[in-house]
Amino acid sequence: MGPAPVSESVAKQAELLKQDGNTFFKKDRLGAAIDAYTEAIALCPNVAVYWTNRALCFKKRNEWRKVEDDCRNALQLDINSVKAHYMLGLALLDRQEFAEGIKQLEKSLELGRGAHPASYMVEEIWQELAKAKYSDWERASTKRLDALKKLEEACQNALRSYHCVDASDEAGLLEQISELKAVFRKAALVDIPSEVPDHLCCKITLDIYRDPVITPSGITYERAVLLEHLHKVGKFDPITREALEPSQLVPNLAIKEAVQAFLSEHGWSYKMR
Repeated sequence: MGPAPVSESVAKQAELLKQDGNTFFKKDRLGAAIDAYTEAIALCPNVAVYWTNRALCFKKRNEWRKVEDDCRNALQLDINSVKAHYMLGLALLDRQEFAEGIKQLEKSLELGRGAHPASYMVEEIWQELAKAKYSDWERASTKRLDALKKLEEACQNALRSYHCVDASDEAGLLEQISELKAVFRKAALVDIPSEVPDHLCCKITLDIYRDPVITPSGITYERAVLLEHLHKVGKFDPITREALEPSQLVPNLAIKEAVQAFLSEHGWSYKMR
């Protein structure tokens, strides 16, 4: 069973406490903010934002276990809470639960893009997700390269042992070792950073697409960057200068799928410029 309903007067009191907490938080008085949110939770434990606000205070204090607990409570009340998924992801990454942490960050990014695609929160989530994905690739890449190196050494030793039977074929041994090295160099290419293809990069930011949209003129842009342009500069296509409204933007699913495929095979491309 969930928490019992509260009276209107109690709900108002809890909301005032939340506002007090917000004021304390802005002044960096984290202890006072935590106390205010805790009192609000005691009065109205069924309001998810009270839990996420307190979790944000614990996040600033690097008290990650408390962040995790509050975010899990918030998600029980609101499964679509962007902040709860985001901070839970960070808390899980802190205790090195990388797969589940990345999963939570991906969920928060998906929800954030649906609600406010151009918000600072979406950018912050992407930055943390990219950092986590890059670190995940780096760990896996180190293991793969180490395994390749050991396998190459084993193969070379096996070749030398085989050629010990016929020591006169030194040229054949050197040729086979050269061919073997070429094979392993090719196998290692997937973990060697290179350039992201131009068609996967936004023409404004020059970074790999995150949430690509296409305009009526057929040009693809990063959604948040284009929305900012339409809001601050003017309602026209940055390249063609044709009139353009936010409602005319359509997700470029083909490019989005291509980007996801590229990122999954080349984790180094998550590294921020």
